[in-house]
Amino acid sequence: MDLEAISAAARLLEAGRLVGMPTETVYGLAADASNPDAVAAIFAAKGRPSNHPVIVHVARGADLSRWAAEVPPEAKKLIDAFWPGPLTLILKRAASVPAAVTGGQDSVGLRCPAHPVAQALLHEFRQGQGGLAAPSANRFGRVSPTTAQHVIDEFGAPGDGPLAAVLEGGSCDVGIESTIVDLTRLDTLGPVLLRPGQVSAAQLEQALGLPLALPDRAAPRVSGSLDAHYAPTTPVALAASADVERIAGALQAKGKRVVTLRCTGDAHAYAHALYANLRALDRDGANLILVEQPPQDPAWQGVNDRLRRAAYDSAGVVERLLG
Repeated sequence: MDLEAISAAARLLEAGRLVGMPTETVYGLAADASNPDAVAAIFAAKGRPSNHPVIVHVARGADLSRWAAEVPPEAKKLIDAFWPGPLTLILKRAASVPAAVTGGQDSVGLRCPAHPVAQALLHEFRQGQGGLAAPSANRFGRVSPTTAQHVIDEFGAPGDGPLAAVLEGGSCDVGIESTIVDLTRLDTLGPVLLRPGQVSAAQLEQALGLPLALPDRAAPRVSGSLDAHYAPTTPVALAASADVERIAGALQAKGKRVVTLRCTGDAHAYAHALYANLRALDRDGANLILVEQPPQDPAWQGVNDRLRRAAYDSAGVVERLLG
């Protein structure tokens, strides 16, 4: 790790600037979560709706009472089992948390990332007791970045756009965003899985000793919960394995350019490469990215969630292209 660069990035963040930060899931666009102006700069850079909350990233061992009104026993079980790691907990917010962080809600999302550069930065920032708001470092709704170059591709080199610095942390190990669990309605619904990720529902239920509920209409708004998200500019369509070659051939016969993403490897390896693959295919100038539908078993839940949202705005695109 470049400790000098990490220290310099912490000083920039303390001064209200934006920094591209690696985590084990995706790269984040980080700002001081206690500074409303700095958080507003994230929203402006991303083009993010103001009512869409951001997740606060904290160092290992940080005092969570700065952010959460209470940390129930269920949260402590999950923290002991999965932090640092790709799990975000939704808790009742403390009164001091800026409304810009929470999207005006009475809840806040907290995560302790496992990436060593992220942890070093968080320990350097405000003596390890601050928090960094860090949604994915991409334009709102687009494919999340999993390398430092992806961040620069989105926002330009530091000094040429909104970024004051980008910390290099290699390719993100996990490759898709964190699992999100709502713990604000334990008395009525119990723990609720709001977004799947690498930490599976079965792992969460084992750690909690409780079943997970599904989101209802009263669930808190959280990052990545919109129907359309994680989308390249090229339309995306999902197809069963047996149909990929037939659909691609029919479109090519109509003079359409099709690029395909086949399902190979295990779920973790596929997730690790998913966003890099979508970004590479998006640069191909094709009419369609045709994705082989992954298996529907629980290990693929996070990947299937991201692909479904990536393809949401492209519904009916194959029929239109065949015209």
